[in-house]
Amino acid sequence: MIFTIARKELRSLFAAPSTWLILGALQFILAWFFLVRMDAFLQVQAQLAHLASAPGATQAVAAPLFGAAALMLMLLVPVFTMRMIAEERRNRTLALLLTAPVSCAQIVLGKFVGLLLFLLPVVAGCLLMVSALGMGTQLDNGLLLANALGLLLLAASYGALGLYVSSLTAQPAVAAIAALAALSGLWLVETGAAGSDSAWRALAPTSHFESFNAGLFDSGDLVYFLVFCAAFLLLAVRRLNNNRMYG
Repeated sequence: MIFTIARKELRSLFAAPSTWLILGALQFILAWFFLVRMDAFLQVQAQLAHLASAPGATQAVAAPLFGAAALMLMLLVPVFTMRMIAEERRNRTLALLLTAPVSCAQIVLGKFVGLLLFLLPVVAGCLLMVSALGMGTQLDNGLLLANALGLLLLAASYGALGLYVSSLTAQPAVAAIAALAALSGLWLVETGAAGSDSAWRALAPTSHFESFNAGLFDSGDLVYFLVFCAAFLLLAVRRLNNNRMYG
């Protein structure tokens, strides 16, 4: 049942013309950023050749690209999650879904899996884009895979928070604004933290993405993303359970 709901959610996301417009604009921006970074790297490549530990193409081009994609997803994921539950509540189809022989956990997980399947091509597109550099230079595959995994986990955390916010209202626009405000607040907390060891930095998903962006696989960051996603998905399940119990 989870995958049935996920397929339905995936079809509804791709059926909206605005989705293709947003994805096209996102790909254009990322491609432009990739070309700008590659051009800047080529201009200084002669000088870098004289340095003992000069950054390679993966560090100079790929890592900043994934960092830019992380920022773009923070802005765009709330747009994709805003309709998932809020629009069903507004169209009064949520009541029908809650009376169906499926659990609230299956509903939430199905929508979450559908969102992840939708975002997976975005992450894969970034990975394929930088993999093209392999035709002219040697790439750090470990750094690429760490960035791809980190970006997927970051997108999942954005999606979990956005899905929970969408369960709180019947207005998709309100859900998008509230989710964006929450994510922006976490990002501002991270950027405004006094030091790298500040406890406030640990609250923001973007601070945990930095290790992946540097090519480091930290089990603590992985646990953070899993707990972050589980917490907001459980909150969304609880919200739907309350709707089922009290109508």
